[in-house]
Amino acid sequence: MIDDVELKAVQHVRQETDQGFVQQRIAGLDGTLHQKIGRRSHRVELTGFLLPGTATDDLKKLQEKASAGAEVTFAADITTALSIEKMVIERFVAEQGVGPAGQIGYQIVLAESPPLPPPAELSSFGGLGDFGLGDLGFDAGALGDLAGDLADQAGAVMDAVDTALAAVEQIGALADLADLANIGNPVKPLVDKVAELESLGSAVEGLASAVRGLTG
Repeated sequence: MIDDVELKAVQHVRQETDQGFVQQRIAGLDGTLHQKIGRRSHRVELTGFLLPGTATDDLKKLQEKASAGAEVTFAADITTALSIEKMVIERFVAEQGVGPAGQIGYQIVLAESPPLPPPAELSSFGGLGDFGLGDLGFDAGALGDLAGDLADQAGAVMDAVDTALAAVEQIGALADLADLANIGNPVKPLVDKVAELESLGSAVEGLASAVRGLTG
């Protein structure tokens, strides 16, 4: 059976398994080492006939399945001991020759289509725990806590900078209002220091942004 299509006149069934061994030559070793890198998909080859009466409908179904390239279910005695859930029609050949009216010969090659493995899961702080940092003396949890502390400190610094800049704007407004920018004004040194603080605030803001970039 291929899905809902019953193949009644199968003449030949061949099942093939390739373990995927790679031959490795080892100096001083008599013989060849065979290293298994992963089994290839099970393959099944069928040849037979579609019988009169249902041959046309069965041929249409098989052609549509082969053209779609979608996974199919396959059941046969030859695959009883194999754990096969889904297969794909890798090759399909149909032939109509001299013989009983309406009889159609076919050859089908099926290949196992295994399910994909689950997606990789990332742990906190970029998955550092998956790289065995504990063996190197690093504690991924501690690194994550450090990153959080840096982010908190950066936020505190930015709050202080925002407060200082607000004070700068208020004092600047007072200086403009009272024309305090002359040499004899005792507030002028304070205005100059405030201007320096404003420049410092820009630098601190850039530093805080860089810290945020490092900590995510």
